[in-house]
Amino acid sequence: MKFLKLFLVFVILGIQFSFKIQAQNKELDPKTTLQKLSTTYYLINNFYVDTADLEKLTEEAIITVLKELDPHSAYISKKDVEKANEPLVGSFEGIGVTFQIFQDTILVISPVPGGPSDKVGIMAGDKIVKINGEDAFGKKVNNEYVAEHLRGKKGTKVTLGIKRGKNDELIDFDVVRDKIPLNSIDAAFMVDKNVGYIKLDRFAKTSNTEFEESLAKLKSQKMKSLILDLRGNTGGYLNIAAELSNQFLKKDMTIVFTEGDKSPKQIFNTDKNGKFTDGKLVILIDEGSASASEIVSGAVQDWDRGVLIGRRSFGKGLVQRPFNLPDGSQIRLTTARYYTPTGRCIQRSYDKGSEDYFKEMTKRMDHGEFYHADSIQFPDSLKYSTLTSGRTVYGGGGIMPDIFMPVDTTFATKLYTDLIRKGIFNRFTVDYVMENRELLSNEFNNFENFNNNFIITDSTIEDFKKLAEEEGVEWNDEQYLRSEKMIKLQLKALIARNEWDMEKYYQVVMKEDKVVNKAIEILNDSNQYRKILKR
Repeated sequence: MKFLKLFLVFVILGIQFSFKIQAQNKELDPKTTLQKLSTTYYLINNFYVDTADLEKLTEEAIITVLKELDPHSAYISKKDVEKANEPLVGSFEGIGVTFQIFQDTILVISPVPGGPSDKVGIMAGDKIVKINGEDAFGKKVNNEYVAEHLRGKKGTKVTLGIKRGKNDELIDFDVVRDKIPLNSIDAAFMVDKNVGYIKLDRFAKTSNTEFEESLAKLKSQKMKSLILDLRGNTGGYLNIAAELSNQFLKKDMTIVFTEGDKSPKQIFNTDKNGKFTDGKLVILIDEGSASASEIVSGAVQDWDRGVLIGRRSFGKGLVQRPFNLPDGSQIRLTTARYYTPTGRCIQRSYDKGSEDYFKEMTKRMDHGEFYHADSIQFPDSLKYSTLTSGRTVYGGGGIMPDIFMPVDTTFATKLYTDLIRKGIFNRFTVDYVMENRELLSNEFNNFENFNNNFIITDSTIEDFKKLAEEEGVEWNDEQYLRSEKMIKLQLKALIARNEWDMEKYYQVVMKEDKVVNKAIEILNDSNQYRKILKR
């Protein structure tokens, strides 16, 4: 009976879709497509030697078909739709903590400021070992377990048993779940008296509003020039990318246009003067900057509005549109390509299939692109001229920045990699803050004092080394000396994050960020800035 309903749905949908598709494509023959598919399901269900899981087969068939189309069309199951949309929607309902699972235990990295957990006094370093009286540790604990037990409808209550520091006695907290904002801006602060810095993690529904608030804050601190950090930003909503691009451009300028075989050309123009149209601008990009990040970067570069620094971006110029399926699952189908104002298509080739496509970063590294700008060759057929000064830019596989900055490998050692991979930095700094919170408050009563005066001592490194070895990291003194500066910087930055917030992490690491320092140099040198943009 279940299959009969499924079969009827296929047949009915097949008839409905066939009429719609035939209206657009007269060559489609239902006998070789939709009817053929539904008949195959009927035969499997009625004549196959074993009982077949037709729902699973359906999902696998859809996934396989979409994979054949392009690398970014995707199927999302019903249970994963909400989870997939969450980072872009900008909020969820729960207790409001950032956590990691360490040794089968839920470790609180930090409570969301002003959130339910923060309000009742849960702190960074707390371990959640009981949820509503039941043990919440062991092999059963994974990300899905945490989501199922700690998230829930706004207004519902959950009782948490917390182990704090070295105290054996648990502390019980009653936490009332609430709506938790997911901010897309990780940091917004002044790096010197003239230059502001904004780190945007993704293009979510709230990103433009967050950006305007951050911009206003920095302007109130006399900001004249801005660094927008889009490194590692994998994208998000196209319309939000257009809104954010509008902040840097004046009215009636093209930001991006999209076009597909069945999607008419759609042009996104600025509808007003933005709120930062005159100050000097640098955008940071790398191989992790994709999609919406490339829309903003492409528009700024094509209009000679600012300087791009970093490495060639990911190269995703395909637009996905969500389509809901009858069971609540969803297909995100590529419907168009997007083009920068000069007409550059940034999408790189996927002619050799999805598997080869996603090996692109490995190929770039092997080819030396992460280290040498001259290893990247663009054919003349992909050459374009910017719209104001006529500078040469290229299409066909990502945005190439105006100034190339190689990957910093000066500190890269197996020791440093192992410390990250095994979570030693997080584990150590969480415990450090728990044990030294009073000392941090008394000696460094504010972040500025901490940032200027706190140092990682030799005894702290000895404790760090001891923990690393206990967790199976092979300590190598020679490798430590190569990575020493970065290890100490990461420890200090994570201590700052756990004592204050994520923004303070960025303020600490900024001192050794060569890409940011290059941006500051260019923004503070008007002649160099103008020379790059040929103004």
